[in-house]
Amino acid sequence: MTSTTQPSASGARQAHPDHLSHVIFITAAAAMGGFLFGYDSSVINGAVEAIRGRYDIGSGTLAQVIAVALIGCAIGAATAGRIADRIGRIRCMQIAAALFTVSAVGSALPFALWDLAFWRVVGGFAIGMASVIGPAYIAEVAPAAYRGRLGAFQQAAIVIGIAVSQLVNWAILNLADGDQRGEIAGLEAWQWMLGVMVVPAVLYGLLSFAIPESPRFLISVGRKDRAREVLAEVEGHGVDLDARVAEIETAMRREHKSTFKDLFGGRFKLLPIVWVGIGLSVFQQLVGINVAFYYSATLWQSVGVDPSGSFFYSFTTSIINIIGTVIAMVLVDRVGRKPLALVGSAGMAVSLAFEAWAFSADLVDGKLPETQGVVALIAAHAFVLFFALSWGVVVWVFLGEMFPNRIRAAALGVAASAQWLANWLITASFPSLADWNLSGTYVIYTVFAVLSIPFVLKYVKETKGKALEEMG
Repeated sequence: MTSTTQPSASGARQAHPDHLSHVIFITAAAAMGGFLFGYDSSVINGAVEAIRGRYDIGSGTLAQVIAVALIGCAIGAATAGRIADRIGRIRCMQIAAALFTVSAVGSALPFALWDLAFWRVVGGFAIGMASVIGPAYIAEVAPAAYRGRLGAFQQAAIVIGIAVSQLVNWAILNLADGDQRGEIAGLEAWQWMLGVMVVPAVLYGLLSFAIPESPRFLISVGRKDRAREVLAEVEGHGVDLDARVAEIETAMRREHKSTFKDLFGGRFKLLPIVWVGIGLSVFQQLVGINVAFYYSATLWQSVGVDPSGSFFYSFTTSIINIIGTVIAMVLVDRVGRKPLALVGSAGMAVSLAFEAWAFSADLVDGKLPETQGVVALIAAHAFVLFFALSWGVVVWVFLGEMFPNRIRAAALGVAASAQWLANWLITASFPSLADWNLSGTYVIYTVFAVLSIPFVLKYVKETKGKALEEMG
């Protein structure tokens, strides 16, 4: 699945769309998959301890149940591009919405632990599809002048989904009198937490019927008249539509369907740009960001915070995540992707170091000492802020822009899959690492944040203001 060529220098590149509000609606609807991505990724945070108690399992087994969804994510991400090239971007969104829906129902009504794990894999496959389809579709419909900001809608939707899931979890917990296994209308609270995702999943499916197919896909299947209509909607009626269609066709003729073989520059040797994409994806996860969203309630409870307070801190962290994402959306097309990444890496390294120091203190009556408790809370929020205003947004923008047209589909799939596998590694290892040494775990995350700085400086090229055809 490749992204559309951008408007040519003949004027379309500088043109502002006549119906920007319509373009924003299209982008927001496509980014609803990102909302589900964030919601599903974070909602499990409220159910971790309840699942441990319901099935009487240890940290290792619990981690596998939490992390198994990420295997589905990796498979979904690796295959979504080829599926979308065959049946279209919109149909892919509809499949993802259907999978989200059945996963939510199945996760809320499991009859055994393996059953819960299965439905999490199904939901993970849908998340993986959404993680690829959303950014690629937005890149194909977004006018060049707005591409960075519209591309950031995906991450904005993810962080809003995270915040909403934490707010819903907190509300459900209060209805259950603070007991994650408390009964509400015949189901335990954690089951309601997982089941509520049916609502946004159905909304995502409905919205997919209200937005147009990608112009690039329409041209690829011979529907040029409809492609012209969509281009007029998103780029404005002042654009020479015949010239734009011809431009896209020319670019497509120069390309061939990318395959994984195209990613190799020699025998078993990946192209350097592919390694850069993989590196960005992996570093984004190895700093431990998803520990803050999968395990924050458990983390705070482990250092003496009561369940209601831990859920509240999870929610405030998600609000900070939104604030940081808004900052990134404002700055990504102004200061560029690379400067934001460097600032974020430095800020995350310092914040994680403070968290490591705070968690090194001995617990007093099951709680951190007051000073370390305050430092841990502030540092945890600062870490999420620096991640959100940098790597949370710019990695997705980079991955949508940095690859040459001839390999974009396959390279994006590989990079996204690497991201999910790194996510799985962090998610599956955290409970056992935390049991071993919580402070040492955060030292590991700090080291990765530090290492990301020379990686960006040496290997990552700025993509701000460049047309997709210029990437090479």
